[in-house]
Amino acid sequence: MELLYQYAWLIPVLPLAGAMLVGLGLISLNRFTNSLRQLNAVLVVSLLGAAMVLSFALLWSQLHGHETYTTTLEWARAGDFHLNMGYTIDHLTSLMLVIVTTVAFLVMIYTDGYMAHDPGYVRFYAYLSLFSSSMLGLVISPNLVQIYIFWELVGMSSYLLIGFWYDRPAAADACQKAFVTNRVGDFGLLLGILGLYWATGSFEFDVMGAQLQALVNSGQLSALLAALFAVLVFMGPVAKSAQFPLHVWLPDAMEGPTPISALIHAATMVAAGVFLIARMYPVFEGIPIAMDVIAWTGAFTAFLGATIAITQNDIKKGLAYSTMSQLGYMVMALGVGAYGAGLFHLMTHAYFKAMLFLGSGSVIHGMEAVVGHSPQLNQDMRLMGGLRKYMPLTAFTFLVGTLAICGIPPFAGFWSKDEILSSTFAANPFLWLVGWLTAGMTAFYMFRMYFRTFEGKFRGNDREIRQQLLSAAGVTHSEVAFGPGAMDTRELKAKAHEHHDPHTGHSEHPHESNLAMTLPLLILAVPSALLGLVGMPFNNYFEAFIHPPTEVVASLASEAEAFNWAEFSIMAGSSVGIALIGITLASLMYMRGKIDPDALAKKIQPLYQLSLNKWYFDNIYNSLFVVGSRRLARAVMEVDYRIVDGAVNLTGLVTLLSGEGLKYLETGRAQFYALIVFGAVLGLVIVFGVT
Repeated sequence: MELLYQYAWLIPVLPLAGAMLVGLGLISLNRFTNSLRQLNAVLVVSLLGAAMVLSFALLWSQLHGHETYTTTLEWARAGDFHLNMGYTIDHLTSLMLVIVTTVAFLVMIYTDGYMAHDPGYVRFYAYLSLFSSSMLGLVISPNLVQIYIFWELVGMSSYLLIGFWYDRPAAADACQKAFVTNRVGDFGLLLGILGLYWATGSFEFDVMGAQLQALVNSGQLSALLAALFAVLVFMGPVAKSAQFPLHVWLPDAMEGPTPISALIHAATMVAAGVFLIARMYPVFEGIPIAMDVIAWTGAFTAFLGATIAITQNDIKKGLAYSTMSQLGYMVMALGVGAYGAGLFHLMTHAYFKAMLFLGSGSVIHGMEAVVGHSPQLNQDMRLMGGLRKYMPLTAFTFLVGTLAICGIPPFAGFWSKDEILSSTFAANPFLWLVGWLTAGMTAFYMFRMYFRTFEGKFRGNDREIRQQLLSAAGVTHSEVAFGPGAMDTRELKAKAHEHHDPHTGHSEHPHESNLAMTLPLLILAVPSALLGLVGMPFNNYFEAFIHPPTEVVASLASEAEAFNWAEFSIMAGSSVGIALIGITLASLMYMRGKIDPDALAKKIQPLYQLSLNKWYFDNIYNSLFVVGSRRLARAVMEVDYRIVDGAVNLTGLVTLLSGEGLKYLETGRAQFYALIVFGAVLGLVIVFGVT
C-alpha cells in the first residue's frame, strides 16, 4: 500500500504528459497530428483514466484508515528561507482527486461526440488534459506557494479553453474578462500569502493556523491585521469560485465549448476556490471576522445568482448562474463552520451540475439539426420545448439533475443542501432565511428550464419566433419581449454578428445524441441520484471521513443515538416545501399556462429588469473600470503631452534659441571679440561707478 502513495505524484503528471505529447505534435507536425484525431483522444483519455484508477485506489486506502502521507523536497533556500515542494495525500485530497478525475474523464469521453467535426478537436483535448493536470496538481499541493503556482496554471488553462474559438469576438472577450477578473482576486491572494508568511514564517496550512492564533492571543499581532490577511487570501476563492463582487466572468465563460463549461463549472476551476477555503480552514476558523465575511459573501452570492437565473433564456447561461448560486451555498456553509456540509455539497454538485451542463450540450447538439449553428437560436429555450419526445435519454438525465439540484429527496442534492441549511440555521437564522428563499428560487428556475426545454410543443420550426429573435439580434433595433427570460437584445446583436451560417438546419426535428454523449450522462445520473446517501444526517459516513483537521468526530453509533428526528423533519420539510412551491409556480407558468409570465413581468417591471440586466453589475463595472480607466488614461496622456513633453520641448526650445543667438557672436574675427571685451569692461565700469 505504501508503494501506492510513493507513486501518487503520477496523478497530475499523467494528464500533463498527454498534454505535452499532443501539444508537441501540434507544434512540430501539425497536419500529421491532426490527422490522427482518434488516436490522440485515446491517448489523452487513457492517461487520465489511469490517473482516475490511482485516485480511486488512494481514496479506498484513506477510507480504510491510512494516515496522511506527505513527501517534500527542498526546492529553494536563501538564508533562513526554505521552500519545499512535494505532495500530500489525506482525506480531503483523496476525495477531490476522485471528483476531478471522474468528471474530467467523462467530459473527455463526451467531447469525442460533441467536438467530432470541429477542426480544433485535437487542440481541445490537449487543453483539457492540461486543465485537468493543473487542477490535480493544485489538489495534492502541500503548501500555499505550490497551490498558488497551480492556481495560476488553472487560470491560464481556463483562458485557453474559454477562448478556444478565438476567431469569435465574444469568445475572445470572454476569456480576457475571465483572465482579468481572476487577476484581481489572485493579486489579493498573493498579498495574503505574503502577509501570512511575514506573520508566521511558514507556508504550511496547519503551522500558519497555529502560529497566527498564538500571535493574536499573545498580542504580538493585531486581530484586525490577521483578519486582513485572511480576507486577502479569501479574495482568491472569491474570483475563482465566482463570488460577489468578482462573479461577472462566469456567465461569459459559456462562450467556450459546452464540455469545458461542464468541467469549469463542476469539478475544476470553480471548485478550486471552495477547496482552498477548506484547505485554509486552520487559518480561517480562528478568525471570526474572516468567517463572517466568508459566510455573508456566500449567502449574498447564492441569492444573487438565483435572482438572475430566473430570467435567463440562454440554457447555458441559466446553468452558469445556477452554478454561481450553488457555490454561494458551499462558501456560506464553510463560513458558518459547516465544513463537512460545504464539501458534501461540493461533491454532489460536481456530479449533477456536470450532468446538467453536458445535458445542455446534448440539447444544443440536437437543436443544431433544426436551427443551424447559431447560438442565439440553438441555445434559446424559446425555440425548444417537447424535446423529451425526440431526446428521451437526455431528458431523463436532465430531470434527474434538476431534481437533485432542487433538493428533492432522495436525490443527492437534498442531503447536502439540507445539511447546509440546518447548520446555517444553528449559526445564524437570517443566513438560513436567505438560503431557504434561494432554495425556492432554485427549484423555480430549474423546472422552468426543464419545462421550457423538454415539455410542451416543439417550437424550433416556428419561423415567426425565429424571425423575431433574429430581428432582435440585429435586423431591427426593436426589442422583442417574450416574457421572463427574454435575452438582452444587446447580447443577441453581439452574437448575431459572430455567425454567418444560415439559421436553418437539415431536419424538421431534433435527434438524440450519439452514444459518446449519452453514456456519460447516464453514468453521471447514478451519483446524482444516489451519492447523497453516504451523507444522511442519521448515518453520516461522509462527515466522519471528511471532518476538519482540528476536529475529532464521534463514532457513527453515538451520532445516530443523538440524532434529533423532530429537528430533521422540520428543517428538511421546510426546504422540500419551499422547493415544491417553486416547482408548482414553474409548472403553472410554463407547463399548464395558468399564470401568464408576460403579464407578471409587466406588473413587476423594475424587478424583472433588475434580474434581466444582471443587477446592472456589468454596466456598473464597465462605467467604473473600463470607461473610467480609459478616461484616466486620457488624463495621464494629457499630463504627459502637455507637462512632461512640454518641459522637455521647452528645454529643447531654449537650447535652440540660445544656440541660434550665440552663433552670431562666434564670428572668428579678433576685432569683434575685442569690441565685445571693451563693451563688457565699459558696462562694468558704468555699473560699479554708479553704485
